[in-house]
Amino acid sequence: MKIRTHCVKLISEAIHSGARKDKACDVLGISSRTIERWKNSSEAGDLRKGPITQPANKFTIKERGAIIKICVSTEFKDLPPTQIVPRLADKGQYLGSESTFYRTLKEEEMLSHRDDTKPKRRRIPNEYIATGPNQVWSWDVTYLKTYTKGLFFYLYLIMDVYSRKIVGWNIHHEDNSENGSILAEITCILEGIEKGQVVLHSDNGCSQKGATMLGTLERLGVTASFSRPSVSNDNPYSESLFKTLKYVPLYPEKGFSIIEEAKTWVEKFVIWYNTVHLHSSIKFVTPMDRHMGLDKGILNKRAKIYKLAREKNPNRWSGETRNWKHIEKVGLNPLPETRKTLRLERTIK
Repeated sequence: MKIRTHCVKLISEAIHSGARKDKACDVLGISSRTIERWKNSSEAGDLRKGPITQPANKFTIKERGAIIKICVSTEFKDLPPTQIVPRLADKGQYLGSESTFYRTLKEEEMLSHRDDTKPKRRRIPNEYIATGPNQVWSWDVTYLKTYTKGLFFYLYLIMDVYSRKIVGWNIHHEDNSENGSILAEITCILEGIEKGQVVLHSDNGCSQKGATMLGTLERLGVTASFSRPSVSNDNPYSESLFKTLKYVPLYPEKGFSIIEEAKTWVEKFVIWYNTVHLHSSIKFVTPMDRHMGLDKGILNKRAKIYKLAREKNPNRWSGETRNWKHIEKVGLNPLPETRKTLRLERTIK
């Protein structure tokens, strides 16, 4: 009952603030008809009952029993359904698909790890929410092509997740943890970072997890955070930034001749990205303006201009004006419930 009431309250607040009801409901994964039924009914609990008829193609008890009998037989007891089904097909026998085998075993609570090794564990990424600059940083290393085939320069780049500002960068001939630790220390000094203030997130590369880098972060009081192994989208902000860098029109497709040339080009890019580029994920303000707290005034001014334009020509507006609300929170690898909350907050004006 409390969950239902809370959902109705959130949807009502979103609609009152100018959000469309169907869009707000989509964020919570509830249909608009369900919300209306919850509003008009005094009964407690979730009233969604689902289908009342059984699917016509549902397996019978006898068919399910045949699957279980095969799975526990001496021949197949140590094999998964992905091995059992094709072996049965080789014998001219078909009882069901792999998914049907898995579903049947799961419903009978027989789908358990049967090997001597430990079962594979799915690790949930660490969740960090930034409410201001210099709270959560993301960093990575990327290749910069040179005129010599097979030879690269390595761009080390640290960005602030909240403001998207590039707070530190450097280019080296080698990729190692010593170069990363020097950049981290210089960036902390320039940004005035105190111990325990910032989280530095990265992937699992050798330069990110090297002993020198980890020792430097511990000495600086910076919390080290890492992506899950083989999961590239755990570090999305740095990956997105590198794509922007390498796809701007002036990026030299043939590469750089010397490292000084690469540093000169990246320096110009950083100035443009921080002070000129209007970032789409932070309501089209520059990362520098958001980092310095100037974006609130810019967004409020835009909202007033849109409001005046709507009042001047109301027939040209079918709904509310564009949402120029300041983004208060930015999440790094937010959990599903946190992600829904952040999305809902951005729909409310």
